[in-house]
Amino acid sequence: MSKAKAADPLASPPGRRNAATDYDKDVLLWSQEQAKLLRAGRFAELDVDHLADEIEDVGKSEKRELASRMAVLLAHLLKWSRQPERRGASWRATINDQRKRIALALKATPSLKAAMRDPDWQTDAWLDARSQARKETGLPESDLPDSSPWSMEQAADPDFWPE
Repeated sequence: MSKAKAADPLASPPGRRNAATDYDKDVLLWSQEQAKLLRAGRFAELDVDHLADEIEDVGKSEKRELASRMAVLLAHLLKWSRQPERRGASWRATINDQRKRIALALKATPSLKAAMRDPDWQTDAWLDARSQARKETGLPESDLPDSSPWSMEQAADPDFWPE
């Protein structure tokens, strides 16, 4: 008695891109299948357009993560500078932790340094920081600067503490 061979979920007719899983219906399964195709050298079956989009999204995700960390750092520096009477170990720890994580991200992905110099990226990070600081402190919007009083490099410097 012969056993029937299990159908290869990645098999597709010659000359046709693999359509085992629709990108829009299950991106996780789609990504696993695309990785298998890549490793198997079955390049003609790859969903090249979506793969290119996903690769670009990796870079965008890294920038978003850095911006999020920078916003948390800037918000805490803003609180530190505007409410000196409330300074405490928790704020100091958050500032130090974000600086370390930013440094690690820049070490792992040096090209992120260019993002930190991008004025639009800086503006977005500052707006998020300002909003967060306003919510957490109750300070009126008029008491918070429209743009960051510190450069991104200055804010990330472990020796910098606004007074």
